[in-house]
Amino acid sequence: MSASKILVPIGFSDQSMIALGQAFNLAKINNSDVVLLSVIEDQSMMQSLFLDDNSHKLQQKVKGKLEGIASEYSEKYAIEVDAMVAKGKIYEQINDVAKMIAADLIVMGTNGTNGGLKKLIGSNAERVVRLAHCPVITIKGKNHRNGCENIILPLDLEKQTKEKVTHALEYARYWDATIRIVSVILRDNQEVRDKLARNLKQVEKFIKDAGVRCTAELIQGEKKQALGDFVFEYQKKFNADLIMIMTKKEELSLSTNISVTARYIINNSDVPVMSIRPKEQKYLTKPTTAF
Repeated sequence: MSASKILVPIGFSDQSMIALGQAFNLAKINNSDVVLLSVIEDQSMMQSLFLDDNSHKLQQKVKGKLEGIASEYSEKYAIEVDAMVAKGKIYEQINDVAKMIAADLIVMGTNGTNGGLKKLIGSNAERVVRLAHCPVITIKGKNHRNGCENIILPLDLEKQTKEKVTHALEYARYWDATIRIVSVILRDNQEVRDKLARNLKQVEKFIKDAGVRCTAELIQGEKKQALGDFVFEYQKKFNADLIMIMTKKEELSLSTNISVTARYIINNSDVPVMSIRPKEQKYLTKPTTAF
């Protein structure tokens, strides 16, 4: 389950370089190879007609700068690092390269979205999460610890959400971290409450039996508050370093959509978010609304 190859998109912004540092912290877990990728966006037809096409020279300059970073980090962390430059749409190239190199994990910086047209279109990070066939860690904000003391693991009643547990166990063992499981109930339904409580206890027992510290809590919420905000409040309560979520509702497991809650958490979390795409199912079940 450990990532043997990590893809790190680099746009040379401060945020992408922060993500790069965190990627190497993760690479140390399994001595993973790291591949750095910069994407040069295609010019429009109009730009090509009226501007000199210096894309080849630009590509060479970007490759040179990227190789310099790769050499520096390879020597610093004693990890194999490759550098690649691609041309096209950023999110498409990231996912295409991830498939080509059989990446187990993508780590990328994101500035989130602040509403308006950008929110309607979706950020590159969100589009990568929607299309990726491997887990994606998105990193927003500038202040992150090198390790991890607390991992927030939101759970609902669907079996797919438990795919997160294996990933959580792996990182918790490496960092000697505590896994904090949380479920939110938004309506006063005793049957749902009982099911969630049983689910939490089962997962908590499984994690503790695996030798990892774990807590579990069922929170009563209000319908007017977004589920993502409950997760953020829980993260702040424990000063947690990582949130793990599933990206899609089960009934959408054959599409490229992600749930509203997943999108909200990815775009607004100040701590790294690991997004895990559920494995495709051969059948559909009733809808779910959580994490």
